[in-house]
Amino acid sequence: MYSFPKGLYADIRIEHTDTASYRVNNGEVKENSETSVTGAMVRVYDGRLWYTSVTNSLDSIQQELDALAAIAEPDPDIENDPVVKMFEVHKDKVLRFEGDNDVRKITRSQREELVSHYISACFEDLPEEVKQWYAGCYQTHTVKEFYSSKGSEIVQDYQQCFINMWCDIFVNDAKTPAGRTFGGMDFALLSGHEREVTERIERYLDYARNAVDVVPGDYVCVLAPGVTGMFTHESFGHKSEADFMLNDKTLQEEWVMGKRVGSELVSICDSGDMLHRGYIAYDDEGTAPRETWLIKNGVLTGRLHDAKSAMTLNEEPTGNARAQDFSYPPMVRMTNTFMQPGDTSPEDIIAGVEDGIYVYNVNYGTGQGTFTMQPSCCYRIRNGRLAEPLRVNVVTGSVFKTLFDIDAVGNDLEFCDTSTCGKNGQSMPVSDAGPTIRVRSLTIN
Repeated sequence: MYSFPKGLYADIRIEHTDTASYRVNNGEVKENSETSVTGAMVRVYDGRLWYTSVTNSLDSIQQELDALAAIAEPDPDIENDPVVKMFEVHKDKVLRFEGDNDVRKITRSQREELVSHYISACFEDLPEEVKQWYAGCYQTHTVKEFYSSKGSEIVQDYQQCFINMWCDIFVNDAKTPAGRTFGGMDFALLSGHEREVTERIERYLDYARNAVDVVPGDYVCVLAPGVTGMFTHESFGHKSEADFMLNDKTLQEEWVMGKRVGSELVSICDSGDMLHRGYIAYDDEGTAPRETWLIKNGVLTGRLHDAKSAMTLNEEPTGNARAQDFSYPPMVRMTNTFMQPGDTSPEDIIAGVEDGIYVYNVNYGTGQGTFTMQPSCCYRIRNGRLAEPLRVNVVTGSVFKTLFDIDAVGNDLEFCDTSTCGKNGQSMPVSDAGPTIRVRSLTIN
């Protein structure tokens, strides 16, 4: 389709994105929109520098390509450049979302009806402590094209849709958000979650009314699947993004393949070809995704790469070069990252704790060497049973120590398909997942 310049590597990413959103706050419609955006990023590489241009006019792509080539310095041996050699060549069309499940076929009235149904089912008989509520539906569909001077021609699509049902509970002037967000790759999957929303509101209402302050200290902790998923993503997944290591010899020496980094119960994987929120058919450098085991039975076995980091560390690309959209350059990002489940039931894991804390859910988490998680709901464990709800400000620990301190892994793997990960100014759709786990000691404040 395009005339690529000689002596240079070049690639073109084209995206066509359609989004729709419907939001209602306390009965008032705040948004009811449909938008479409088309654009492209054109890149040229001469072995020394990248030259980049972004346009919303597809008719100008060749002109943009020629203009970049004019300021680059051609290299007749560019095909043997170490980075260029890493780029894969694929000719493929992977369109999973053009049939009956295409969210672009969903009408405004269908979104409005779905939200109205949830409002009637979940928000009509709210207790007096609930002062405001929020309901909404969102969907996005993207078709991506990728062309390179090496011969790649890829067309792929992606879509997601969500239903959001949240409210604010006020007890003693303290606000406790409660509700659920459900996401999936098919609009039909958004239906049927009414009881899950009302159960979450009931749980957090009980928490707001009855939670007591925790006594700070070090405790045996049991993490619910969603919390394990966030720990896996924030505390180890980001450590596995190899671009962090490129200019850090200490990290390179510390993270040597084959090194034991955790309990033999711990295995962590990143896989872009799973049909969860982090799904990709190809990454934004045209590389096919791999099932990359970062830890296997406690041993470091892999890390995530784009072409540059793979070349620098003398490893293979893993299909993890991702960009927020056509206006951003790709960088190393996670896709679907999960801790492998074990064979112990969650009930047995809790039963094995004489005195500890169950972390039911968290608002957010951060960290690499030392991690922190801010819980939204916790419970005391007494004599192997859940007891009173606890107000906990923060859970902290050393990533390395925690990985070794995991002494039980549940059989209840759960994926979170509503996550968005920020890094270097870019936000990416990702999924994280994990089972219930038990950690011998975490610091609770």
